[in-house]
Amino acid sequence: MSQAKPQIYLVGGAVRDQLLGLPVKDRDYVVVGSDPKTMLDQGFLPVGKDFPVFLHPDSKDEYALARTERKSGTGYHGFTFNTDPGVTLEDDLLRRDLTINAIAMDQDGQLIDPHGGQQDLNNRVLKHVSPAFAEDPVRVLRVARFMSRYQHLGFTVHPETMALMRQLVAAGEVANLVAERVWQEVKSSLNQSTPSAFFLTLQDCGALAVLLPEISDFFGIPQTAMWHPEVDTGLHAMLAIDQAQGLDNDVAYAVMVHDLGKGITPPDILPSHRGHETAGVPLVKAVSQRLKVPNHYKKLALLVCQWHLHAHTILELRASTIEKLFSRLNAYRQPKLLNKFIAACQADATGRWGAAFQSYPQADAIQHLFNAARHIDKQPLFEQGYTGKELGEQIRQLRIAAIQSVRPHLT
Repeated sequence: MSQAKPQIYLVGGAVRDQLLGLPVKDRDYVVVGSDPKTMLDQGFLPVGKDFPVFLHPDSKDEYALARTERKSGTGYHGFTFNTDPGVTLEDDLLRRDLTINAIAMDQDGQLIDPHGGQQDLNNRVLKHVSPAFAEDPVRVLRVARFMSRYQHLGFTVHPETMALMRQLVAAGEVANLVAERVWQEVKSSLNQSTPSAFFLTLQDCGALAVLLPEISDFFGIPQTAMWHPEVDTGLHAMLAIDQAQGLDNDVAYAVMVHDLGKGITPPDILPSHRGHETAGVPLVKAVSQRLKVPNHYKKLALLVCQWHLHAHTILELRASTIEKLFSRLNAYRQPKLLNKFIAACQADATGRWGAAFQSYPQADAIQHLFNAARHIDKQPLFEQGYTGKELGEQIRQLRIAAIQSVRPHLT
């Protein structure tokens, strides 16, 4: 008796987004009734470490053998997998996190939906497939990321799923997540339609206090209503993060951490946050180190944390202070870094309630002032024989004069 031919199904995000009418980016497939040798014999390229995953030799789409998984330890890696050819499609779908991700499509376009994923898509709800959801702490992050991706469509987290997320937090499982995976999910959420939904979902289940206590501490801390009509520091942080949506990821990260100093403001000076910029610097360093963010993310975040109030008050500063700011930002050597700094400061300034905060004329002002300082004529200084520190000081004085001459024309 000949062995049944392996069956291939489109699964996961490709099916989900197709049903939502969204663009499909990546296509993942599950293969039922096959084994690694058969896949290799057909030219597939192995890429999986924990379980057999292969790349199609032509399309490079991912094809994973159908599998089951069993909890065998703590954390994300605490699982054993079974990829025996006898594992069914239904077995594979049962191990998935959310019902909307547990829909498969066969090669004829027919849907296999044993857990009501289509209904949950229609109801705009993120719901777990089974109680096994509470075995994997990564799923807390994934639900939060899906909220950042789909909240604008009206999605919410099912109450029973939120209860399981809180159970994972209470059991200490979330604390076992490796930094690289946490950063991967944070970074991805900053690209989504509503980045704040990621953090608010984690706050709701208690995971934010474990993974990013510096941001969790924002909530409930007041700010001066004149400058922050939203008052709550946590709400401002969320509004600013959403304003950074669509910007480069390092800019969004800088916005995410720019006000960390407000979380440790002494209660006796609230709602003022004097000195929060300097107070936030060691916190930005600590978060960046803990999450293992790339160095250029950390560099920009530190600059925005320390100097964002200078940007907001640019026209109130002395010309010499403005020139010093450009030097501290290394803008003369890296003008693109200044652009990122301005973008982050603009997201901060416009991430507030009220029409008065929806424009940011400081952005154009900073650019005009920088262009004036950047394009001074240095040639006469060389001709006069200036070198070394004297040359540097003369260049600085020319830049200050250029800034001074431009500033009266800016409003």
